[in-house]
Amino acid sequence: MRIGVYVDGYNLYYGAKRQCGSGAVSWKWFNPRGIAESGLNGQLAFAASQGWAQMTQAWTSATVSRVVYCTARVDASQNLSAHTDQDIYLKGLVASSAVDHIEYGNYVARTKVAPLAVKAPRSQANSGNSAPRIVTSDWPVMVKDQHGNDVPNATFMVSYLHNEEKGSDVNVASHLLIDIFDQQIDGAVVVSNDSDLKFPIAEARRRIPVGVLNPSGRYTAADLQPPHQPGQGVHWNRKLHANDFTSNQMPDPAGIYHKPAGW
Repeated sequence: MRIGVYVDGYNLYYGAKRQCGSGAVSWKWFNPRGIAESGLNGQLAFAASQGWAQMTQAWTSATVSRVVYCTARVDASQNLSAHTDQDIYLKGLVASSAVDHIEYGNYVARTKVAPLAVKAPRSQANSGNSAPRIVTSDWPVMVKDQHGNDVPNATFMVSYLHNEEKGSDVNVASHLLIDIFDQQIDGAVVVSNDSDLKFPIAEARRRIPVGVLNPSGRYTAADLQPPHQPGQGVHWNRKLHANDFTSNQMPDPAGIYHKPAGW
C-alpha cells in the first residue's frame, strides 16, 4: 500500500516549537519521513489494540513511498540567521532523503495597522475566553484632545511588521489531489492542523484512506476530523507529541550538512 505524506512545513515547525520549546532539548533537526512513519505505525498499532478491524485491514502493508514537504524560504533581508539555518535544514532534508520533494510557496513581509492589544489575563484565558484585550487610554498613559481635555478609552492604532508564509496549504492540497488523480498513491497522511485543508482532505477521503497527523499539541481542528466515530471506517487523526520530534532526527551530518549549533 503506497502512502503519500504531505507536510505543511511551517505548521509542523511551529507545532514542534510549541511542544518542545526553545531550550536545550534538541528537536529542530527533525526528520519528516521518520515522524510520518512512526505516527502511522503508532496509529495502526493502537487500532489493532482496540480491535478496529476495518481500519487495520484498510492500511495493511502501508509503506511511505513519497514525502512532499511544503514550505517557504525565510527572507534573508528580514532575518539572515533564520534564513541561513533554514537553508541548511532544507539541504539536509534532501541529502538524507528525509523528503522526496520540496515545494516552495512565498514568504512575504507587510506593514499592517491594528489596535494595540494585550493577551487576555490568565484567569480569563483559563475560563475559555482567550480573546485579546484592546488597550485604551487611561492613566498613567492618557490621550488629550486639542483643548487639553482627557480622552479616556481612546484606541491606540499601531503600524507593525507582519511576516507571513503563503502557499503551503495550497501546495499540500494540490500535491495530495494530483497524486490521487494520477494513481500514484493508495493512501495518504497529511501533516498539518490547518482547517483550510478541510475541502481537499474531504475530497481525498472520498477516494482513498487518509490519516491526519496534528503537530500543534492542541485539539485537531474539527474540520479535519474523520467523518465517523473513532474505530469506525478507515480514516483517522492522531496528535504528535514532543517525543515524536526528538526521537526522529536526521543524521548529523546529513550528507555534508551539519546541524546548526543549538539545534
